[in-house]
Amino acid sequence: MKILLLADVESKYLWDYFERDKLDGIDLIISCGDLKAEYLSFLATFTTAPVLYVHGNHDVHYDQVPPDGCVCIDDRVFVHQGIRIAGLGGSMNYSMKKYQYTEKQMYKRLSKLKWRILVRGGLDILVTHAPAQDLGDGEDRPHKGFRCFRWIMKHYKPDYFFHGHVHLNYNRNQPRVSHYLGTTIVNAYDRYIIEIPDSPKKRVFWQKMNRFLYPSGIYFD
Repeated sequence: MKILLLADVESKYLWDYFERDKLDGIDLIISCGDLKAEYLSFLATFTTAPVLYVHGNHDVHYDQVPPDGCVCIDDRVFVHQGIRIAGLGGSMNYSMKKYQYTEKQMYKRLSKLKWRILVRGGLDILVTHAPAQDLGDGEDRPHKGFRCFRWIMKHYKPDYFFHGHVHLNYNRNQPRVSHYLGTTIVNAYDRYIIEIPDSPKKRVFWQKMNRFLYPSGIYFD
């Protein structure tokens, strides 16, 4: 499965200089936050791939006009081709605005998400806006990562963790890709394409499970 990751800045390559074939072969688009709604809506019109997103700390405008044709996975688990994807958007609280959370508040959100992960039998991809604590985060409070994201990687062992928020141009030594306890961590700043292996057996199993649990065809909760 080929996934296009986006975060923080609208890529000129995909917007100002867009060509439809740039999305050829993309199976899934995931926004890790802080992008204009019209940018995501624009991309959604040129692909049949699902466009998923979590809120960044600057995405309050989504409340009035959310990205058209896109799916918010905040506090949900979305299953695509057997791949289980959970979303927890927002950043560390630094100015008491919406989509900013204390560590305690983020852990409370995680607690509500646990049963959804349990129903799905686990987690393959974690999508957030902020990074995990001490794993590619910043030194200032607005860009500090969440400790509970480390807990998720330790206990659920997702194969991948995608986040944004920390711009790679802040620090040239900031890694795009890193690893923690078997989880591959990707900073989605601007744009990045990652290809993950398919799991046909798992996909077939969860397709059957989804049809049983959700006969309406809505494959996330």
